[in-house]
Amino acid sequence: MNLPFFVARRYLFAKKSHNAINIISGISVAGVTVGTMALIIVLSVFNGFDNLVKSLFNSFDPDLKISLVEGKTFVPTNKQLRQLLNTPGVANYTKVVEENALIRYGEKQLPATIKGVDTNYLKVCGLDTMVVEGDFVLNEKGIDYTVIGQGIAYYLAVGLNFVNPLIVYVPRKTEGYSIDATNAFNIHYIHPKGIFSIEQEYDLKYMIVPYKFAAKLLNDSLSATALEVKIKAGANNDIVQKDIATIFGKEFSVKNRFQQKEIFYRIMKYEKWAIFFILSFILMVASFNIIGSLSMLIIEKKKDISTFQSMGADNSTIRNVFLSEGLMISLFGAIVGCLLGTLVCWAQLRFGIIKLSGSGSFIIDAYPVAMKFSDVFFTFFTVIAIGFFAAWYPVRYIVSKYLS
Repeated sequence: MNLPFFVARRYLFAKKSHNAINIISGISVAGVTVGTMALIIVLSVFNGFDNLVKSLFNSFDPDLKISLVEGKTFVPTNKQLRQLLNTPGVANYTKVVEENALIRYGEKQLPATIKGVDTNYLKVCGLDTMVVEGDFVLNEKGIDYTVIGQGIAYYLAVGLNFVNPLIVYVPRKTEGYSIDATNAFNIHYIHPKGIFSIEQEYDLKYMIVPYKFAAKLLNDSLSATALEVKIKAGANNDIVQKDIATIFGKEFSVKNRFQQKEIFYRIMKYEKWAIFFILSFILMVASFNIIGSLSMLIIEKKKDISTFQSMGADNSTIRNVFLSEGLMISLFGAIVGCLLGTLVCWAQLRFGIIKLSGSGSFIIDAYPVAMKFSDVFFTFFTVIAIGFFAAWYPVRYIVSKYLS
């Protein structure tokens, strides 16, 4: 039997002669429990929002995006397109062209980005799942239509059943300047057929149009600003990315979803770690109760220390008795905190108990939750580590005083 552990267990659960020690020990366990539970819940909610934002972005951003390193538009060769489609792991691709434009409706106007896409577009992205009004239809019975972001529709006060079309202005790529606006811009008209909602960055920026419509605006029927690629399920993304980069050469960049939004994803990651360290610091402050609890216990049990010495216990064994009690407080609080945190996250995930304020304007009603084993693992061992150092101080200095 482990003597220090056995004695520490008796000290922790047995009734002390001074009731204040029981209260402080209970507060120590409660503080560790609440801190651990808070860490689990906050990290899980952060994971939920992280997954939600990524799912929204993934409905617009492709698995891989091929574009020029320098320059804006290019004309992909038939050989490149054949090799791309025959690359193992590639499910499909679409050619897109983007250009800044001025959108006008009635007396209102707004700068936006037109994105011309071909018929393969919905095979590569899932933007049709984000349509909140109307349908994702870009051509019907030979007539071109557009699907616009909700921000554009709101700003221009556009409705799908309105008779008047949107007026699209794109600067002509010609030499020289003209004071006549009709010569300076290519102007075309188009009716909206659907409205999508992803995130403000997209909703207030993009206007999806047929590739042929964009080609007419740009007077260029061959160029593309990017090739967007869909990867087959189960394929190794890194290998597919390297194979495609080999096909197109150093003049082109091939970016995965993380690289397309690298700054955003890095900020999300850093924010999570910042939250983890802030809550760990709060947990560290809460663990100071362990110092007080052990200090009072050591003072109360100073006669027991002399008894242990008389029975032949060495100094290391006596120190381990009180160190084990501090670790047991942390361990008990960590286990209970992890269980309660997991229970709260499950309840939120199952029943959506805590609602988002103004949830009518969001795509979800309640706070999203996503638990990860790695978060529980790091939280548990962080709590144990904090508890160890909180117990080490009184054991190292106060016990040594009585051992001398």
